Amino acid sequence: MSLWALRGAVQLDADEKQHLLERSQELFSTMLRANALAPDDLVSVILTATPDLRSAFPAEALRTMGLDDVPLMCAQELDIEGALPRVVRILAHVSTARVRPEAHHIYLGGAAALRRDLVGPSGDVR
Repeated sequence: MSLWALRGAVQLDADEKQHLLERSQELFSTMLRANALAPDDLVSVILTATPDLRSAFPAEALRTMGLDDVPLMCAQELDIEGALPRVVRILAHVSTARVRPEAHHIYLGGAAALRRDLVGPSGDVR
């Protein structure tokens, strides 16, 4: 088994609690599905939000998915002029027998602009 990290991000339409929770869950579910991972494969998850998101902690979204025994931590992104607004990012540490080149990092919606080098033809997943 090896330890590696998965990245993902999603841009929200608005700073509304339900929207933030739903889009964070969508991002995380997509990350797990794209990498054929189960919650038992998770070691820890760091979630960040841009300073313009204040309606909820992104980790709340993962807790409601049943991740009660996985360490989760929220942080705020740097407030950089010109940065993409309303973005939730996830860095998930996983224990897996798969090799790093098989990792699929997920960037949904407007967040695809953050890593064009990782985004596939669908605009979301590679």
